[in-house]
Amino acid sequence: MLNISTIIGTGSCLPKRIVTNHELAARLDTTDEWIRERSGISQRHIAADDEKTSDLATQAARQALERAGLTGDQLDCIVVATTTPDNSFPATATRVQANLGATKAFAFDVQAVCSGFVYALTVADNFIRLGQVKNALVIGAETMSRLLDWQDRGTCFLFGDGAGAVVLQAQPDSGDKQGILSTHLFSDGRHYDWLYTDHSFGGPQTRGTIHMQGREIFKSAVDKIGQAVEKALDHNNLKASDIDWFVPHQANVRIIKGVCERFSIPQEKMVVTIAEHANTSAASIPLALEKAVSDGRIQKGHLVLIEAMGGGLTWGSALIRW
Repeated sequence: MLNISTIIGTGSCLPKRIVTNHELAARLDTTDEWIRERSGISQRHIAADDEKTSDLATQAARQALERAGLTGDQLDCIVVATTTPDNSFPATATRVQANLGATKAFAFDVQAVCSGFVYALTVADNFIRLGQVKNALVIGAETMSRLLDWQDRGTCFLFGDGAGAVVLQAQPDSGDKQGILSTHLFSDGRHYDWLYTDHSFGGPQTRGTIHMQGREIFKSAVDKIGQAVEKALDHNNLKASDIDWFVPHQANVRIIKGVCERFSIPQEKMVVTIAEHANTSAASIPLALEKAVSDGRIQKGHLVLIEAMGGGLTWGSALIRW
């Protein structure tokens, strides 16, 4: 019998420092109203100088493990989705592995920018389905603030730092449509330069900052995300009206609302954290999931749709029966 992946624990970590729109407006040609109108963002969490991506990931992982009733040495696999690793190598996941005492697990990173969590979830789910892994830890963790040009009023307000984690556990597939029902991944490298950092191993070794063609990203987002949502629903013979909770990547509230309008998903089914967190790239979906689980919105048996789009371009979706 094949296995399915069930989510048995969620966790999150946000840096203590909060930077509000008003603080940005004090040093940039912008206003709180301008930022909120264009993005839905009111504030963002910023990592301390000595706070690494692995630190945030480890704290989120510990909370998820505690809620799952597991310890680090019971893990078989750790996948960290991040665009901002502690070092170019080794993988940040191996540092998290050491922090957790997960000596029996294998660990590695996945890089798909804002789609990273969906990609990492897909990889871990496939390990479980093949019977290679029983307990898997999937983390999205970012310190995006370290990629920002804080004088660029077009990008610096968009991003924040944080980490979210989920623990997956293998269960026999009894045919009752539980756990991760399906995942769907896409990419289109023709749009590589729509969202990138200018750091390159093939040129001068600079720190690198984010460059974005925001208008192009915005115009294509609803179509790309819509493709991923349609694929997930069609694959499972479901309708948008069957969804209990829509947990999207938290990039822009107008994009989120656009997807909801396309599929007639009521706003009360949306889980939106962008106002408090900003865009935390690979961390945004697990942070939003954790919040909705902790406050009691997501309950056992609920059908949860997640989706994301990021640089590359990459995009994807997953349907989960909680």
